[in-house]
Amino acid sequence: MYAEVNFPQGVEQMGVFKVLTAIIVGVGVLAGIGLVVYKSPVGQRFIEDRLGEEEGKAVIIEPVSFGDLERTVSAPGSIEPKQLIQISSQVSAKILALPFEEGEAVKQGDVVVRLDPQNLVAAMDSAKAGLAGQEASLTGAEAALINARLTYERLQQLHETGDVTKAELDSAEASFLQAQSNKQVLIHQIEQARAQIDRAQKDLDNTIIASPIDGVITALNAEVGETVIVGTTNNPGSVIMEIADLSEMLLKAQVDEANIAPIAVGQEAKIFINAYSDREYRGTVRKIALKRQTASDGTGTFEIEILMELPEGETLRQGLSASTDIVVEHFYDAMIVPSQAVVDRRIDELPQEIREGDELVDLNKTFTRVVYRVVDGKTVATPVTVGPSDLTQTVITAGLGEEDLIVTGPYRELVNLKHDMSVRDQNAKPEAANGEGDGQDDSQVEETDGDGREEETVEDEPGDEQAPRAAANDEPEKP
Repeated sequence: MYAEVNFPQGVEQMGVFKVLTAIIVGVGVLAGIGLVVYKSPVGQRFIEDRLGEEEGKAVIIEPVSFGDLERTVSAPGSIEPKQLIQISSQVSAKILALPFEEGEAVKQGDVVVRLDPQNLVAAMDSAKAGLAGQEASLTGAEAALINARLTYERLQQLHETGDVTKAELDSAEASFLQAQSNKQVLIHQIEQARAQIDRAQKDLDNTIIASPIDGVITALNAEVGETVIVGTTNNPGSVIMEIADLSEMLLKAQVDEANIAPIAVGQEAKIFINAYSDREYRGTVRKIALKRQTASDGTGTFEIEILMELPEGETLRQGLSASTDIVVEHFYDAMIVPSQAVVDRRIDELPQEIREGDELVDLNKTFTRVVYRVVDGKTVATPVTVGPSDLTQTVITAGLGEEDLIVTGPYRELVNLKHDMSVRDQNAKPEAANGEGDGQDDSQVEETDGDGREEETVEDEPGDEQAPRAAANDEPEKP
């Protein structure tokens, strides 16, 4: 029996083909969209979720591990030389010469600055002339003293015979004492003049400045022809240059006052310099400041100095930004889990047997920290006590056993993980359909011989010595 199709009036046969074509194209487009959605991460996630409901949620399952962990305190800072000398002038004079450029190495005793000594030479000459004048005055004062002493002694003899009055004797005595005083004044003025000469000579010596250490000129703040000034209480003096010994470097770090308590002199430190991200340096805490410093934002810090251990021949630039991790406590052979495996859960959401039967659960708190163990393919929320942690690992001090398997990831699954959920290890290798792990089909292997005929080979079982036999459709070759 055939079905008769009657086209509506006014619809041509060609129009029907167009409608069918549009339907086929639409079906193809929908199929393509479905394929794209299937291949997309969202589609794959949907499929995985559907499979996870049957086989268990795919997670990372790992055994508890043991190892060493270091508790550290981090702090930012900058690299500075252990020995840094700022060269300033002790006299006001014009710079005549700067024999070394910035970045050049100098030895102890090398002349690094020469100042104009002209004014100081004049001061020296003036001091010498003053000394000569004071010495000449001293000769006159000594003569006057001798004359006053002789006059006084003569009048004493005359007074005893009654030839001079008491008043004349007293006047002669006063003149004698005055002459003695004048001599003493001139003696002290001569000493002062000699001190001025010594000072002038020292100023002259200060026009030649030598390096006090072996080092490198790290900063040169003046030019030839500039006049340097001497610092006063309110006005700092001119710093001509800085010389640093770059063979020994310090990290001067600012430690927050909340973390300063466990830090002690002699502790080891790891140093990371921003400019050398591929290197890690070691150091030792050398000094801890006793006075609290206040930053611009009001944060209280303490400055510490860490002496760096540099490879032989390596030098670092002054002022490099860096950070440090100071090791304040060591843990050896401790139970360690990935930090993300430790999660916080509300106590009222845990099963009653865990809330009431686990001594690590503090019912006075809202949250407790748990690690999910895996027992018979099910998650078990296990309260734990945690110790110190670093960026990736956390020490577990109570709650887990040495042979426990725990869920360590991925993080997106740990966030929503609950007690008594079915889980499976996403890193486990899938087993073959026949139950063996090799994934190979051991039943038959078909080969083709030179005549185009197929030869069936049956894999020998242990102890089976059968030879390969011909296929069922092969006939013996006729003579």
